[in-house]
Amino acid sequence: MVMTLEADYAVRIVEYLTCTPGRQDAKTISEAMQVPLRFCLKILRGLVADGIAASYKGAKGGYALARPAGEITLREVIESVEGPYMLSRCQEPAYSCGRDQCRLHSIYEKISQDVRRELDSYTFATICGQSEVVHT
Repeated sequence: MVMTLEADYAVRIVEYLTCTPGRQDAKTISEAMQVPLRFCLKILRGLVADGIAASYKGAKGGYALARPAGEITLREVIESVEGPYMLSRCQEPAYSCGRDQCRLHSIYEKISQDVRRELDSYTFATICGQSEVVHT
């Protein structure tokens, strides 16, 4: 499995906002993280809507983290773009494989929980070297 390009870009953008103090304009973020400007703006809108980033208007406007980097996890940023992490679509409430007792469902759920827990163990403060990594 491969993370989507949009999720990769979102992670890069949040990393940049974490490691670069002050408000940053979208063009600067786009160029620094090698994300096309239109895509960068789309992702920033989503990050703002999810309370990960904040936007500021005016001459001194731009984007910054909405919360401390130690409170923003890798999982939160990835899920902001991709939705809840699931190994298989059979974990979605609206999907049914048609089998009454699927032996794989509980296996997929355990693996998904493990991945979510691991992604939660990385905050952007740890990613950017602002504190120690704590693995669960």
